[in-house]
Amino acid sequence: MRRLPNTRRRMILGSLGLFALGSLLAWKALPFGALPVSTVAVARGDIESSVTALGTLQPRRYVDVGAQASGQIRTLHVEAGDEVRKGQLLVEIDPSTQQAKLDAGRFSIDNLKAQLAEQQAQYLLAQQQNRRQRELAAAGATRAEDLQAADAQLKVTQARIDMYQAQIRQAQANLRSDEAELGYTRIYAPMDGTVVAVDAREGQTLNAQQQTPLILRIARLSPMTVWAQVSEADIGKVKPGMTAYFTTLSGGKRRWHSTVRQILPIPPKPLAHASQGGGSPISAGSGVSQVVQYTVLLDVDNPDGALMADMTTQVFFVAGHASQVLTAPLAALDEGAGEGLRLAQVLGKDGKVEQRQVRIGLSDRLRVQVLDGLDEGERLVIGAPPASGG
Repeated sequence: MRRLPNTRRRMILGSLGLFALGSLLAWKALPFGALPVSTVAVARGDIESSVTALGTLQPRRYVDVGAQASGQIRTLHVEAGDEVRKGQLLVEIDPSTQQAKLDAGRFSIDNLKAQLAEQQAQYLLAQQQNRRQRELAAAGATRAEDLQAADAQLKVTQARIDMYQAQIRQAQANLRSDEAELGYTRIYAPMDGTVVAVDAREGQTLNAQQQTPLILRIARLSPMTVWAQVSEADIGKVKPGMTAYFTTLSGGKRRWHSTVRQILPIPPKPLAHASQGGGSPISAGSGVSQVVQYTVLLDVDNPDGALMADMTTQVFFVAGHASQVLTAPLAALDEGAGEGLRLAQVLGKDGKVEQRQVRIGLSDRLRVQVLDGLDEGERLVIGAPPASGG
């Protein structure tokens, strides 16, 4: 291959260098609009400012049915999922012990009544003897000590009558308690509802001496209550009566609407560890502050039974809503000089970028309401360096 002379080679390399330099200068002389930049248009739409939280569904009204009598469960008349009416028989406990105690109480009362009758007869006899001694004393035919003995005997028999009467009243009170104990062996539904849990089985022995054993739970599945956990940073934005809605994993896109019924004043669970001396609670050994969450309650009707206990919900507390207003993405706005102010890089028709101050309103954390500073259809540059002017 024939090599080019050195002079010719230098001329070719110099031409290529001049061409590259000219291309660079021409590229820098192009207007900003000629560069490949990302823009987004200012458009109208609906915007909603909300606080989000996770929650759990629970029945608004429920009751835990326990046993007040000890013994073996003889019959369990319901199962989980059964509908029950108030006063319906739910559970029968073996009443043998309670029945025997009741019978013993009745026999004790009969025995006391027999002893009372005997004392009443003794009292009548003491009255007659006392009357005879007084007649003899009036005639001077008896001794003083015989009259005193007759008076004492009358008072003793009267005291015994009073004692047996008191014992009978006490035994009758015990008998009523024994009758109640016997009645506790048959457990009835305290309200209308659905059996949502059964914690005992037929043949199981219950001991009600230490604490009331839980047998089953009855709940009304409408209305339901959402127990939402709102972080400490957002709880100040949530107020009683505020509009809210929530979704469930099983409900798809369906929304259930409600209002805030109550905000519990303390977190639902106490912190496991607290520092001494009034400092902030921290987890043991970690040195990291625990997240404090407050419970917010919302009630919702459940006519079709789609909501079930312990379902997980995503709750949206609506702080504000606006329809068909100018909106812009938050990513297209920079921090401004004051609260409610932002800076926007607006791409003009001539391809130049103008920096503008924008007053904003509601925000849904992705978009923001534009109150002033932008017009519909204008395009905002995303990720551009701050422009001069404007």
